[in-house]
Amino acid sequence: MTTPAPGADGVSPEKVKQLREKTNAGMMDCKKALVEAKGDLALAETILRKKGAATASKKAGREAKEGVIGSYIHVGDKVGVLVEINCETDFVARNENFRSFVKDVTLQVAAATPIYVKRDEVPQNLIDVERDVASATLKKGDKMPPADKLEQILKGKLDKYYSTVCLLEQAFVKDNTKTINDLLTAKISELGENIVIRRFTRFQVGEVLPGQAAAAPETPAE
Repeated sequence: MTTPAPGADGVSPEKVKQLREKTNAGMMDCKKALVEAKGDLALAETILRKKGAATASKKAGREAKEGVIGSYIHVGDKVGVLVEINCETDFVARNENFRSFVKDVTLQVAAATPIYVKRDEVPQNLIDVERDVASATLKKGDKMPPADKLEQILKGKLDKYYSTVCLLEQAFVKDNTKTINDLLTAKISELGENIVIRRFTRFQVGEVLPGQAAAAPETPAE
């Protein structure tokens, strides 16, 4: 089978197809990004991500009151998830592409057990505890790293903590080169509406609920 020759701009239809399959961006956007990147697929993907972030930033203030509540029950019926994801119109809420994104988010919550949607939701007292624990691990005798270096290290450790507990900052379970926020940003650019992951709930059979103490292990009968 003959591979289609590159066009006058030096970009082959095959490369455009590959980039589209990887990013879900429009054909023309993929072609423009590849032309700008001189045919470099990785660079073209980065260009599309940056443009997507700019688009998402412009739409972030727009009201999103439509949307869906998605659900997922894991095999074995031991883990269940509900998520609310909002968009601007019922038209997009019914879009198959939007629904696919919702499904990916429910799968993420089931598999990666986030606690919050974004870092703004993490209580300050928990952040303080993480900083204290991180500082203690950096202390050597009575000495600490220089203040500027210490702050940089602590920021890195806190970023790692956020990437564990915050849904938007977690690596996507289907592709760990992207975060959930990367997926969200791309979807906003692709569908042309503001999209908001508003909330989620994860259920697991036998989990300890807030305010409940863990059950003591049973003592074997003599």
